[in-house]
Amino acid sequence: MAMHVHSAAVWVSNQKKALEFWEGTLGFERRIDQQMGPDNTFVTVAPEGSFAELAINEAAKFGQSTDRIGGDSGISFVIDDVTSWYEEMKAKGVSFSGPPEKMPWGDVGAHFEDPDGNSFFINGKK
Repeated sequence: MAMHVHSAAVWVSNQKKALEFWEGTLGFERRIDQQMGPDNTFVTVAPEGSFAELAINEAAKFGQSTDRIGGDSGISFVIDDVTSWYEEMKAKGVSFSGPPEKMPWGDVGAHFEDPDGNSFFINGKK
């Protein structure tokens, strides 16, 4: 039986603003854009070629507490060259907790944040 992760939820305060970040700044592609009633839209984004997607969910429109917005998302990304990606994204105004550094397992990694303060990890070989 084949199986893969479809999506992970990212809780945000404003879906439109979050999509500007994920699509416009980071360059992710929109995969799903489905109306779910008069005031809510289910939207997913993903890096090109990725199986897994991020569901960008506006907390209030999904009946969730705003306490779910911000903090460590537990979501990690893998890229060949973290340092180059860091430099490119830093120039675009993406917030990082610090520059890429060598991780205990030998790879290079860094943490970045979306406009709502959700934190994500990026990992790679250099």
